[in-house]
Amino acid sequence: MTRATDTVLKGLDEIRPWVEGAYKDLHAHPELGFQEHRTAAKVAEALRADGYEVTEGIGGTGLIGVRRGGDGPTVMLRADLDALPVAEATGLPYASTATGQTADGTAVPVMHACGHDVHVASMLGFARLMAWAPEAWRGTLVVLFQPDEENGSGADAMVADGLVERSPRPDVVLAQHVLPYPAGGVGTRSGSFLSAADSTKVTLYGRGAHGSMPQHAIDPVVMAAMVVVRLQTVVSRELAAATPAVLTVGSITAGTGPNVIPDRAELQLNVRTYDEDTRAEVRAAVERIVRAEATASGATRDPEFETLAAFPATVNDEAPTRTVADAFTEHFGARAHTIDRQSASEDMSRIPEAFGVPFTYWGIGGTDPAAYEKAVAAGSLTSDIPVNHSPYFAPVLQPTLDTGVRALTAAALAWLAAPEG
Repeated sequence: MTRATDTVLKGLDEIRPWVEGAYKDLHAHPELGFQEHRTAAKVAEALRADGYEVTEGIGGTGLIGVRRGGDGPTVMLRADLDALPVAEATGLPYASTATGQTADGTAVPVMHACGHDVHVASMLGFARLMAWAPEAWRGTLVVLFQPDEENGSGADAMVADGLVERSPRPDVVLAQHVLPYPAGGVGTRSGSFLSAADSTKVTLYGRGAHGSMPQHAIDPVVMAAMVVVRLQTVVSRELAAATPAVLTVGSITAGTGPNVIPDRAELQLNVRTYDEDTRAEVRAAVERIVRAEATASGATRDPEFETLAAFPATVNDEAPTRTVADAFTEHFGARAHTIDRQSASEDMSRIPEAFGVPFTYWGIGGTDPAAYEKAVAAGSLTSDIPVNHSPYFAPVLQPTLDTGVRALTAAALAWLAAPEG
């Protein structure tokens, strides 16, 4: 496998400026989920130039590129295309000034604040190197570019649009994500890696009245306040101390003025869990508490619950994770490690689930190593190192992009490497 990896990566120095240019272009032109038309067109153009069979428009703006190298395994690797409604504050010369529209028509700034531009640029570099070294591998390579990961809808959209019928069936699915760890490192983890995430809008109904006459009202603001306080006890008092979970109320909306008691209040909350039993337990506790507080307040109408987004837990299969971890140790040496479980969420696992095949998902670092070590020494990691979704999130160009290309190459060739001899 080392010889195949070395053969494929011998062109890395030559394509590095192109990969960096692709990254900067993507970063400067981010697009929201299901609106990644320019991004998808650029990807399709690059893949076709490298001899891939390209199928566009899967699930809206999703696409795949296929390159066949004779008999052998089929490996699918996935990257995500979309950006976030965030105003960039990095000060980079290629910083985004783009705007977009949310589903309700609201104009918003747009930024690649989660590193999906790193994922796409790395995948394009990897795809080009594999095309340049057909003698190094055998089998079928599928590179998949997914829309709308941030809202948890893109993978399902591709599956619903016939991905399983429109793509060669993989033996394994692989994916990576840039994280705020030192650049140059790669981290794998078998089993539970990323949390499930459930976002819900709760509408509480009261009775409106004049602010001076609360006796005529059923105050939904007080009701909402009690719900928020009580929800904080779900994790702290209903789950075992060793059971990880997060419950956050991120939005409260009620009323239009200081002297009017409104007739309703809306909460938006997010729950993160790592297994289905805990997920069901927390969701049931949320509904129980909301309904009980509404009853306690004398609400004359039941509260309503609307699911805004739902991400599955990412649970890496043991066998492919071990295979990739061994390949990384062989290629990266001490820079390969076991990564901590993460509280972020992903919908990527919907794709291997649809094919009925195993998968593994790993992390690569994107933070300047010197800045990271300085923050560790100062005890200021949480304040000094921007994380994904921050307006200051800006992975260092190198060695982040090289690592992304190398990791995809080493991982894919663990299955696709041509026999030596």
